[in-house]
Amino acid sequence: MRVDEFDFDLPEELIALRPALPRASAKLLHVGPDGGLADHTIADLPGLLRRGDVLVFNDTRVIPARLSGLRHRGDTVARVEATLHMRLAPERWQAFLKPGKRVHVGETLRFGEAPGALSAVVAEKNEGGEALLVFDRGGPDLDAALAESGILPLPPYIASKRPVDAQDKADYQTIYAREDGAVAAPTAGLHFTDDLIERLDAAGIAREFLTLHVGAGTFLPVKAETTEAHKMHAEIGRIDAATADRLNAARAGGARIVAVGTTSLRLLESAADEDGRIQPFDAPTSIFITPGYRFRGVDALMTNFHLPRSTLFMLVSAFSGLDTMRAAYAHAIAERYRFYSYGDACLLEPAERLR
Repeated sequence: MRVDEFDFDLPEELIALRPALPRASAKLLHVGPDGGLADHTIADLPGLLRRGDVLVFNDTRVIPARLSGLRHRGDTVARVEATLHMRLAPERWQAFLKPGKRVHVGETLRFGEAPGALSAVVAEKNEGGEALLVFDRGGPDLDAALAESGILPLPPYIASKRPVDAQDKADYQTIYAREDGAVAAPTAGLHFTDDLIERLDAAGIAREFLTLHVGAGTFLPVKAETTEAHKMHAEIGRIDAATADRLNAARAGGARIVAVGTTSLRLLESAADEDGRIQPFDAPTSIFITPGYRFRGVDALMTNFHLPRSTLFMLVSAFSGLDTMRAAYAHAIAERYRFYSYGDACLLEPAERLR
């Protein structure tokens, strides 16, 4: 498909720079099986779901993955920024470098002036400013150095408007985050509070957790003219056998699997076999979902509003239909919904599919 089929006019002021407070006060647009639209808030979610539904959350935790430093080439020293996006080994990360074209393989990047400051060697370079960095330490020692030297990697459409501050450390993390490794938050989960979880429990809504370490590739613009020409970056995901068994048992009993966020959905679909059964999963996934995709593992989706021409708007268009999502987004813009990471959300319930 042509990428411009997923374009729409989004007023810049509708890109949220801060979350709604309290979190559950954010707007929630219900998109029903017939394409019908209804305005709610996140606090209404327990009444919109069915008893027995299973919410599937991504428990990844955002790390301070943006590093500012200097590159050294002989007597030449210049500034460079690295945004880590996928860990390959205890001391090895794929990263996006800025400016990427001026950095050469074999150069050392130093992230700090003090003796013993964190440093890395550029081991490989790829397209789009991507590089493989080999750090001078690994495992917990590298994690500690990132915690000291790194910056929370707010999305570029927020970071370009204001600096990261102390409030973001709480706002840009789900309350259930526990597995370090993401460089972007699973943003649909940012709306959940302890009170909302208790109300979901009381309504008979179950919950399960998986882990997909969201990479910075999620923010990359789609520069290709067609969806077939776009390359997705891989992300590491994990679903353990016990979780897969519980999800399969729930679905076999008639329950719906409701993905909280596109990250949860992409991992569930990566792990689902042709019959829709979720298999244990521990590997990278670069699944790219566009209209025409046959969904196997997910029945409903709660997700934030996404940017024009983004892979995530393509995904929701595949899930509920392009015409339906065009109408839903037009409604959201007219009603001044707030978009993307710190914005409002929608609950997508497409017509039930044969399993």
